[in-house]
Amino acid sequence: MASILNPYIGFNGNAREAMEFYREVFGGELTVNTYGDFGQAEAGGGADRIMHSMLTTTAGFTLMGADSPQGDQDASGGRISVSVSGEDAGELRGYWEKLSSGGTVMVPMEKQMWGDIFGMCTDRYGITWLVDIVQPQS
Repeated sequence: MASILNPYIGFNGNAREAMEFYREVFGGELTVNTYGDFGQAEAGGGADRIMHSMLTTTAGFTLMGADSPQGDQDASGGRISVSVSGEDAGELRGYWEKLSSGGTVMVPMEKQMWGDIFGMCTDRYGITWLVDIVQPQS
């Protein structure tokens, strides 16, 4: 098997909600395991926090996420950017609409100086998304 690189996003108590949102955006299958599932029920209220989740999509995307253990600071600080790019304008615009809804648009989805249609937003969970619709070279 070839090596693969996947984004793994750290959350501070809302990983389940965020990962379910990403499943609505991208589709696919979501698996979720809590700290309690792994025998850490003594973690108090933290037993229901997400220890590991993974979203796999038919488009070939894999996105992982977890809550930091209760009382710990968010491991990632929520400071990660995720880039999604390709040539299927309809699919990518659909992702953009869902990701930017309820979030903050920093760069509107429009043609950029390098020729692609690009937008950048921070979603409602504080994650920055870069969506790039690659334009065919003439």
